[in-house]
Amino acid sequence: MDQKVTEALRRIEGVSVDESGELSLLTGFRTGGRAVTVSADSRDAFLEAVRCLRESGTKYFILGNGTNVLAMDEGYDGAVLLTKEALSDITADGCTIRASAGASLADVCRTACAAGLTGLEFAYGIPGSVGGAVFMNAGAYGGEMSDVITEVEYMDEDGSIVTADAGELGLSYRRSEFQDHRDRLILSAVFRLESGDSRLIEETMRDTMNKRIEKQPLEYPSCGSTFKRPQGSYASKLIDECGLRGFSVGGAQVSEKHCGFLINRGGATTSDILALIDAVKARVKEMTGYELECEIEFLR
Repeated sequence: MDQKVTEALRRIEGVSVDESGELSLLTGFRTGGRAVTVSADSRDAFLEAVRCLRESGTKYFILGNGTNVLAMDEGYDGAVLLTKEALSDITADGCTIRASAGASLADVCRTACAAGLTGLEFAYGIPGSVGGAVFMNAGAYGGEMSDVITEVEYMDEDGSIVTADAGELGLSYRRSEFQDHRDRLILSAVFRLESGDSRLIEETMRDTMNKRIEKQPLEYPSCGSTFKRPQGSYASKLIDECGLRGFSVGGAQVSEKHCGFLINRGGATTSDILALIDAVKARVKEMTGYELECEIEFLR
């Protein structure tokens, strides 16, 4: 990245720049090279950093918890903007919760539970941030973000702050319009929930987490489910039927516990993971006719 841009970012009050940020510490598979990482201590400072990068024509990537992101071994030739500190607010008001994009989805679920609000229990245990959850319309156990989000605030391509109703965002299975308009920066979301019993909500959340622990290889670095559910089947079922349970490339492996998860068994590189993805897709296509589509995001 141009040193003049780095210096301009450092002159913004409340902005911190690390020129040798380790992407392996910030992303789900725990792989990847280095990048210039940028963090801010307030929303205003964060938005000013975005404006600086846009005005200079510098490539940038917005990163929340990074749990669904695969970073390349060679790193990223641009700025990686971290939302965790600058966009972390969560507030409850009546039956609604407003959460900033960098807030942990698990923290939003805990806030809802404390406020006696039901409807988000399905999301407890999804490890991502609010921004990432909106971006991909994250879901689990029969629920998804489109069921509970009423509006989203974002910065558009021109730098204006826009509030859009959920119905305008093209939310469908693991998709939103933000995937087609990547210069639109998600800032916050409003969740419409219902009054409930905090004790029962907490119990459901605990049961949801226990299901994850029982069925998913949470002890290994991964990006969760690697592939989207194909029409008429399930990725994990197809992968298993193709004899790929436990199949590995270098340190990357199809989980023996849940075939929908590709995991870093230890020492995997991003190249290993990409080669494993290609091998799985090719075998499934050859043997079943299904063409698997990745659910994860690539930082490159």
